[in-house]
Amino acid sequence: MTVSRVINGGARVSPDTRRRVEQAIAELGYVPSRLARGLSRRRTGTLAVIVPDVANPFFTAIVRAAEEVARRADYSVILCDTRADLEVERDVIEELIAHRVEGIVVAPVSDRSKPHLARLAKFGVPFVLVDRTVPGIDCDAILGDSYEGAKKLVQHLISLGHTRIGMIVESEVVSTARDRRRGYLAALEEAGIPRDPPLVVEATADPEGGAHGMSRLLELEQPPTAVFTVNNLVAVGAIEAVRSARLEVPDDVALVCFDDIEYASRLYPFLTAMEQPAASFGALGAQLLLERIEERGPVRSRVVVLPGEFIVRRSCGAAREVGTT
Repeated sequence: MTVSRVINGGARVSPDTRRRVEQAIAELGYVPSRLARGLSRRRTGTLAVIVPDVANPFFTAIVRAAEEVARRADYSVILCDTRADLEVERDVIEELIAHRVEGIVVAPVSDRSKPHLARLAKFGVPFVLVDRTVPGIDCDAILGDSYEGAKKLVQHLISLGHTRIGMIVESEVVSTARDRRRGYLAALEEAGIPRDPPLVVEATADPEGGAHGMSRLLELEQPPTAVFTVNNLVAVGAIEAVRSARLEVPDDVALVCFDDIEYASRLYPFLTAMEQPAASFGALGAQLLLERIEERGPVRSRVVVLPGEFIVRRSCGAAREVGTT
């Protein structure tokens, strides 16, 4: 009990006793168990951030910002990467419940994450969704404007003269992919361009998926003159596939994508992108989570939609129109 009082700054310890305890702690290299202390107080001082791909620069920025906010509030953070695998996500959430984390910022794998999130609600663990929503889950969320952002990217391609515009996108069970596909189709419809199903290819949201999707588009009897990819990593793979076909971006295929990456302004051809404020996703997500933990937030769930920034670079061929030299 005396050691506990010294460690926790208790007042009922004589100066001589405090000195001897602190000396013993230093000599033994003793580190108090935060978990044990937290359980006795019914709080662990621990939050978690769950993302589907920590290698994606967009999610990396979310994690960093969320961790910074959490640490300023004296919380430690557990990072979990589900690798976009529902089974991994389920196991991770069960482990976090067992470790008594006080709250979670989570970018779910897909709509099929609903049972996992329902488990958190059942055990009273506050959570905030970032980037993606899940039908039937009512909670605070920080989102980008995927629909309008996608629509603006495709409208830009149309303004350059493109009418055969392909899209490489994740499955519709991912809310961002679903919204970006809707934006793509809306831009075509408003321009009077008929839908052509073969121009929309589903693939994984990584460079491998981008390469596979672009290869399929280039194999069409009438390949697209421009392609919109669901994110920056898909765009990288798409560029590789274009080069493997002995073609070039943007001379043979124009390209635009969602999300900017740190080296997009250095990567050739420089990527035209709809940049999302990833750091704001993480910071706001952590702030709303802390408010829920401290019971300071409103009763109703809050949904914050952050607009993106349209950045025009070389990959869309903006310097020329289709059909010109």
